[in-house]
Amino acid sequence: MTMRPLDPLRPLATDIWVAERPQTFYGLPVGTRMTVMRLYGGRLLLHSPVALDSALRAELDSIGRVRYVVAPNRVHHLYAGEVAKVYPEARLWVAPELERKRPDLAFVAVLGDEPPEEWREEVQQTFFRGRPYENEVVFFHRASRTLILCDLAFNFGPAAAAPTRLLMRLLRSHGRFGPSKLDPWLIRDRDAARQSLERILTWDLARVGVAHGEILESGGREALRVGYAWLLL
Repeated sequence: MTMRPLDPLRPLATDIWVAERPQTFYGLPVGTRMTVMRLYGGRLLLHSPVALDSALRAELDSIGRVRYVVAPNRVHHLYAGEVAKVYPEARLWVAPELERKRPDLAFVAVLGDEPPEEWREEVQQTFFRGRPYENEVVFFHRASRTLILCDLAFNFGPAAAAPTRLLMRLLRSHGRFGPSKLDPWLIRDRDAARQSLERILTWDLARVGVAHGEILESGGREALRVGYAWLLL
C-alpha cells in the first residue's frame, strides 16, 4: 500500500479528503485511512479518525470546522476519543455494540441505517448486518459518488508491505479489490448481509474508499457486485 505519512490530507474530489497512516493489525502492516467530508457551511465529518498530529490538525482547521466524528465499526475506534480532546465541540457517533466495547467513549448515538439530520442531506449510510465481528456502518458521500468502507473490502497490490502481500496471496485476495476469502466465515447471517449489500448497490457509487489498501477510483458498484458474487447468489 502506498502510504504518505508526511502528507496531512490528500484530496479525492471536491469536499472529500483522506489522511493515510501506517497501522498494524496483529503485527501485520495494513495501513489505515481516515476520510474527511466537508458538509454545508464548512462543517467537517471525520470517518474512522487517525491520530491527529499537529500538521493534520492545522490542515483540518484550514478547510473547515471539525464537528462530527464516526467510529464506523467495532475495530475502527482507536483514535475516536482523541478527537474530542482536540476538538471539544465535535460530537461522536459509534457503530452498534461499540458502546459496550468502549464504555469510555462519550458519544451522541449509535449509528444505524438512517443518517442523523446533521449530515443526511449530503451523506447516506447503512448498517451492514450479519457480520457481528465488525458491525460496520457504511457511508456514501453523494456529491463525489464515493462509498466509504473499512473492513468490508480490501485492495492490496504490489505497493503493500511484503508480509501483507504474502498473506493476501494465501487468501487469494492479492491484486484485486473485494472481500478476502475469510469473509464468508465472518458473515453469520447471509440473508441480512445480502439485504445490506443490495441496498448499497442501489447507490450511484463510482469510487470506493477502503481503510486498508488502495482506493478504487472507478467502477465501484460492479467491483462490489463481483467481489460479493457468492453472497448475492
